[in-house]
Amino acid sequence: MQRLPQDPRPDRLERARRMGFAFAEYEGEPYWDESAYYRFTAAEVDTLEEATAELEARMREAADYAIRHDLNGPLGIPAGAWALVKRSWERQEPSLYGRMDLRWDGSGPPKLLEYNADTPTTLFEAAVVQWEWLESSEFPHAKDQFNSLHEALIATWPRLALPRRVHFACARGTAEDEGTVDYLRDTAIQAGLDAPFLFMDEIGWDGRGFRDLEERPIAAIFKLYPWDWLLREEFGRHVPAAATRWIEPAWRLVPTSKAFLSLLWHLFPDHPNLLPAFLEPGRTGGPEISKPIFGREGLNIVAPGHSDASGPYGDQPRVWQAYAELPVFGGRYPVLGSWVIAGEPAGLGIREDATPITTDGSRFVPHLFTP
Repeated sequence: MQRLPQDPRPDRLERARRMGFAFAEYEGEPYWDESAYYRFTAAEVDTLEEATAELEARMREAADYAIRHDLNGPLGIPAGAWALVKRSWERQEPSLYGRMDLRWDGSGPPKLLEYNADTPTTLFEAAVVQWEWLESSEFPHAKDQFNSLHEALIATWPRLALPRRVHFACARGTAEDEGTVDYLRDTAIQAGLDAPFLFMDEIGWDGRGFRDLEERPIAAIFKLYPWDWLLREEFGRHVPAAATRWIEPAWRLVPTSKAFLSLLWHLFPDHPNLLPAFLEPGRTGGPEISKPIFGREGLNIVAPGHSDASGPYGDQPRVWQAYAELPVFGGRYPVLGSWVIAGEPAGLGIREDATPITTDGSRFVPHLFTP
């Protein structure tokens, strides 16, 4: 695993525009960063793929355990939502996608930092943008990429047993969320689905079911909107009574809770791909990082040398995890986002930050591997 500098393509922003990559820059700074790339060996990619498959299997075992033993309290899931979660799991409602954030420097086993099981982003740049970079760039060596995301998504939609029309929704005002949803709509359309878009605040309720702005029933919907937010909305109280299929399904609230990290460690202690994690401080045996259980974008994190009280998640319950500082390559701290599509490893996306805590100011950097 190496981080190699390179000269960015002079037309990179024009290429991004043509691909519909509206958030290639963020507040005047590059989000899509071609000034370096990561190079892996094929054996290293195999290690990442195997670790991802192993963690996905353990996740499903732990989710089943949590639901059978009614662990909604420790997971921070409201009692009023638990029946919905259990029903979703008992029906085995399928998942479309998820992203595991891993800590790895190319040696030893990759370690799970957290599992983004409900609303993971960085998908478009991982699936499409870095692939276009790979295909259009010249390298003095054979090249490939850990990336079958696009093909896997298109192949997965028909297997989800959805109706012909699937709505797609997100909150207003976030270019990244809209870009991710537009990309997923494109994969659904390529798979033969009708995929109308609407914002979350445009979802209506007519007393019997959810409706869109044209009064069409919403039989199935992909929502890039967290379950823990949705269930606090006024219309969220109608979700249990509606026949609507939700993607991601409600059972994904279980692995989405960062308290789930403590359950994984409880069930699989000393697993090589896990870090010790507990619901009380001081039990990991060393330095710890403390995370709000439904926190996002690195907000309200407390770690050695870092304490953030500025975010909106400070009053949430927390999980304490053994602190495994991200490795440093070229003065940057990479977190490896390993994607699963329909429960199978499908690709890699890398975000870098100037500090060990990955925030919304991180940059996406492409990768490749060589035989």
